[in-house]
Amino acid sequence: MSSIRHGRTRWRRFTAMLLGGLAATAGLVLLTGQGVLAASFSISGMPFVVTSPKLHGYGFAQYAEMDNMADGSPNAGDTGGQVLVIVSAVRDAQLDGLCQSIALGGINLKLTAGSATNKVTADTLVVDSDAISANADFKSIEIGRDASTLDAVPGKKGAIGVFGQQADEVTLTNLRQNNYATTAATFKLPNLRMSFTGDGC
Repeated sequence: MSSIRHGRTRWRRFTAMLLGGLAATAGLVLLTGQGVLAASFSISGMPFVVTSPKLHGYGFAQYAEMDNMADGSPNAGDTGGQVLVIVSAVRDAQLDGLCQSIALGGINLKLTAGSATNKVTADTLVVDSDAISANADFKSIEIGRDASTLDAVPGKKGAIGVFGQQADEVTLTNLRQNNYATTAATFKLPNLRMSFTGDGC
């Protein structure tokens, strides 16, 4: 009897995680698409992977910041509810397709959209990551600029004394990010598809 009860408890927790992740992702897509998300909010603390064959953008800024989880978040662990992130902002972005996945206890919630001929587009795209990999090409880059003086992306700058960099133009190929938050003034996702799969991005 005890093993049966234990199994039921785990199933309820798994379902709650699954539905919570689905609601969070669907809400994020809808709200960013309507441009109503605030620039700052409490993160869930659940990281998600984003990949794209190519991102090209005009107006690029990058700096470090601390993201905070909601008080009492079960995802806080021993972090104190804080995650140090790299904030990457692009004023006008185009992506040759997009894949986003969230690991939910043995299954992934996966989102795909766009292609090289039907691009994902975003205005004031801001991504908070703790890991980024890509082949990068910058035009007119400034490295080591005080984050509080960044002006390549209107309204997106860091704290005074924090290391920052910015560029007039950026191209990232084979992009892969481990993200905690994404916002955009507008976010257009052609051929959007969401599903539960065994594999992530």
